[in-house]
Amino acid sequence: MSRRYRNDVCGLIAGLWLWLGRTVVWACVACNISFADEVAGARADSLLARDVNRAMDNQRGLPLDGYSTMVAYLDTGNEDTLKVVSAPAAPEVKDRIEVATNARLPEPAERADNPAPPLATPLASPVEEVVASTLPPTSFVPQDTPADKSFTITLHEGKTYIGNGVVYDGFLIDGKVPGPTIIVDEGDVVEITVVNDGVVPHGASIHAAYTQTSKYLGSINAGETKSMRFRATYPGVFMYHCAPGGHAIPMHVIGGQYGMIVVRPAEVRYQLEKDLGREPDIELYLVQHELYASGKDGVDGIGAYTMFNGRLFRYVEEPILVRPDDYVRIYFLNMGPNLISTFHLVGIVWDYVYWQGHPEARWPGGQTVTAGPSDSWVVEFRIPPVEEGAYTMLSHAVGSASRGAIGLMVAQQEAATPREVLADGPSFDEDELAEMVSNATRIINPFGIGTHPVDAPVIYGSDVDEVVVTMIGNSYWPKVVQIAPGTRVTWINEDVFTYLAGEFSGIHNAAAIASPPGQGFVTPLLAHGESYTHVFTAEGTYNYICTPHPYMEGRVIVAGPGVTADDGWALSWVQVVAVAALVLAVIAVSRKGKGQAKA
Repeated sequence: MSRRYRNDVCGLIAGLWLWLGRTVVWACVACNISFADEVAGARADSLLARDVNRAMDNQRGLPLDGYSTMVAYLDTGNEDTLKVVSAPAAPEVKDRIEVATNARLPEPAERADNPAPPLATPLASPVEEVVASTLPPTSFVPQDTPADKSFTITLHEGKTYIGNGVVYDGFLIDGKVPGPTIIVDEGDVVEITVVNDGVVPHGASIHAAYTQTSKYLGSINAGETKSMRFRATYPGVFMYHCAPGGHAIPMHVIGGQYGMIVVRPAEVRYQLEKDLGREPDIELYLVQHELYASGKDGVDGIGAYTMFNGRLFRYVEEPILVRPDDYVRIYFLNMGPNLISTFHLVGIVWDYVYWQGHPEARWPGGQTVTAGPSDSWVVEFRIPPVEEGAYTMLSHAVGSASRGAIGLMVAQQEAATPREVLADGPSFDEDELAEMVSNATRIINPFGIGTHPVDAPVIYGSDVDEVVVTMIGNSYWPKVVQIAPGTRVTWINEDVFTYLAGEFSGIHNAAAIASPPGQGFVTPLLAHGESYTHVFTAEGTYNYICTPHPYMEGRVIVAGPGVTADDGWALSWVQVVAVAALVLAVIAVSRKGKGQAKA
């Protein structure tokens, strides 16, 4: 079976699993390999192919740690690297799906029980010897170094409640947005273990690590676990986030996978603690971040909601209680991923602020701290004595404040301090979450079809000959269109990054997973600026996904005047046959042995 056909039908098997339970999805590396074949062959003379080929030429021989799937495949021409493996299925679909296929290239030492080989202890470099007396070392340690602190985070897809009747459906860490707050001490050897409990590749970037992280935690496939160790050598407030590689890194940050990591100074080095001779009464770990209703809005930076620590107006509902004359320290991080924050407390002038949370980067006084995405501060101040009352926390970029970034710090004589408030997003048990989902005012999903107004059908009359749907931010825009029979729909890929693999590059297509009988369609893989047109003649509802990114969902409703088609998900017999053919073909490919090497 040709690789082109393999790619065309893999979207349909992903669709079958979506239809059966939306639990097991094939995010196929075959799509990247198919695209590699095309840029080396049929598309070789295009400007885009020249650029991609130049990137691959320059990547050869570099330690890119599995991110260059296209390079690895073209250099070996080895179709045997496509293999059939088992994947977990939910109990309710287990009887219907015996084996899930996942085409992927093997990487050395990637098993969960052996995430990375131990490294030899290096000799100090001449540069490190020169700076040893003035600068801390970098974070590199051999991977068999005993850890002082260990943390495990689980990355997956799912839903969580963000307040005001809104459910978010996207990428999560431990069921939350933001993920768990990680707190370590300067000098600690830290072990971070990342579990991918999702159905697409994930990964991790640890901003507190002054060393290579992608070779250990990049591109973790579904069901895999990887870990790394590093020494925390710089104190401060840092971000960690999902990093599957390439184009997917910003997409998964837009999708909600991030958290705060704080490295506390080894000594008493924050100035207000020195001045007062005591520790803070309140330590508040505060993340400002925004969530999006579409990938286009995520790329454009048009946040649907902005919040502190995962919930709209969270600290209006649950005020932070302090006592008059308390000493407060806030670890503040603007997670972004796009909007600027100017964090302010009404009625407070800072005693000290520390850029990026480093105790030596100290400024006295001030009314706000300005933070772009991933910028951070430690802010210290005293609650004025005697008088009780409320102090409003907000971003003074007031558009964000009006969308959810407001909270209250309330001074009350009988408040219970000292205390610590972490930056974790809210968490819910299964019953709580199910009740919230069933009663939600709206559901927002940056990549799929939710119930936000941006997901409502865009209706075109019979006078419109062609409708354009852009692929941007791993999302279709508009996600849902209603057209008259005979209308052309043209998909254009406006995502740009096609150079690396990871959780697949910015190449997209549209593959029908539900359509009227005999009316299924699959577009070719489209790189940046490329387009494909399909004419819809039969009335009905067409649900489709992107093969490389099966969480991308779109819908075309074809209806006559005054009619809205049903949006059912039944598969046509043609699609069922294609699914069966794909399963057999992938098994055959896995047994084929080496294919011919490609130039």
